[in-house]
Amino acid sequence: MEVMELERPRLELSGPKLAQAFETLVSRADEHGGIERYSAALQLKSRAFRESLAEPDDIGSGDFEALCAHLATVRRRIGPWLEPSRFDGLRSAIGLLLREREDTNTTDERVTVFCGFFPDGREHRWVRDLAAELLHNVDPERYPLMTRWVWDARANTGVLREIWHAADVDRITIEVPDRYGTFVMLREELAQFLTANGVFRDMTEYVDMLTAQVYADYICERGSTYLRADFTTPEDPMRHARRLLGLS
Repeated sequence: MEVMELERPRLELSGPKLAQAFETLVSRADEHGGIERYSAALQLKSRAFRESLAEPDDIGSGDFEALCAHLATVRRRIGPWLEPSRFDGLRSAIGLLLREREDTNTTDERVTVFCGFFPDGREHRWVRDLAAELLHNVDPERYPLMTRWVWDARANTGVLREIWHAADVDRITIEVPDRYGTFVMLREELAQFLTANGVFRDMTEYVDMLTAQVYADYICERGSTYLRADFTTPEDPMRHARRLLGLS
């Protein structure tokens, strides 16, 4: 198999913003049993996805619906696609997305093909989140979080924007694509930050938790256009982070 060179855009991240988010994450997690508890919960969630989707062609709509309960930006929208008349097509699309997951060269292509099974338009932009969540939860080591709340180049919003280093980030367009290589780079840089701050184990889970905390802070401070319906509870940053991670 030919190994293609991964597109690795330069990311300008703000150390102080990351440090603030990490401090918030640790302190909030300590109030609810400690950050190790959340790391273990993420590992259990990934195991459930991996086992349930080991043979995608065999999963039933009920079992898939149970998995979607852990996908914050999907669970309110997936219902019509769990009906018998539509679920067979959805299951086939999932199989195509996951079957060749060892080949990360085709990640962006497979996500595009998956999204093409659904109607185009704003009402179905959540489908990209579904593809990203399935890849990440089934194979978190190979696929970082790639949902729209992490980075949506079209909307110029997401975690990447919240930790971008710029004098007036609210007035600029970040010219970074929301492709697989970008998310790999983001995870690598966040992992380097965490290592420098004393994290040496469960790195995949810690990166996910830090990423979610950054966006949880955004939700609390400014709200979110496409997540507002999913996050209407009191302003508790850790609660929002748990929901983003599919833990509540």
